[in-house]
Amino acid sequence: MLLVRDMADERPDIQSLKALREAEAGCTRCPLYKNATQVVPGEGPAHARIMMVGEQPGDQEDLAGKPFVGPAGRVLDRAIADAGIDRKLVFVTNAVKHFKFEPRGKRRLHKRPNAHEIDRCHWWLDIEKTLVKPEIVVALGATAVRSIAGKPLAVGKIRGRFIAMATGGRFLATIHPSYLLRIQDEADKHKQYRMFVDDLVRCREALEHAA
Repeated sequence: MLLVRDMADERPDIQSLKALREAEAGCTRCPLYKNATQVVPGEGPAHARIMMVGEQPGDQEDLAGKPFVGPAGRVLDRAIADAGIDRKLVFVTNAVKHFKFEPRGKRRLHKRPNAHEIDRCHWWLDIEKTLVKPEIVVALGATAVRSIAGKPLAVGKIRGRFIAMATGGRFLATIHPSYLLRIQDEADKHKQYRMFVDDLVRCREALEHAA
């Protein structure tokens, strides 16, 4: 069932990524802003051909104010390079812009955003897509898929194929790079990493054919 969005909300008239970052910094649309260090806006070229959407900032992203600068970001950078994609031409962002965590001593343990938090943050992602106009959006994991599709979809069932978006362009679902960090078996980790790279190669090849 499609998520029902609050039609009483009126999105601000934002015409640039700079203005978007400033607006996101003041966001109080869900409670996550209360405990996060800061908002973590998307980052990349204003008219990137590929937009990659993760779940939410992690601990290091929350402290730095930049997306994908932690361990999962390093995996993503390597996979992008192995897929033959220029990292500087990719816009990276998250479905949820504030870090959701559970304190555990001095550590802050990641907690998955719930449907309400994903939905309340959805309009920021919508604005990003409107401004950047990517030809392909890569949904990294289930949270990103839910935000982009407007409903929960099993990543395993749609992974690696292009799906048209109502707003234009296409999206492709794959795993979040953090999944690879949790795999203990080295052979399985290598296999899953190659599958991840193959998903990104499909994006590169689709752009080459469209050029």
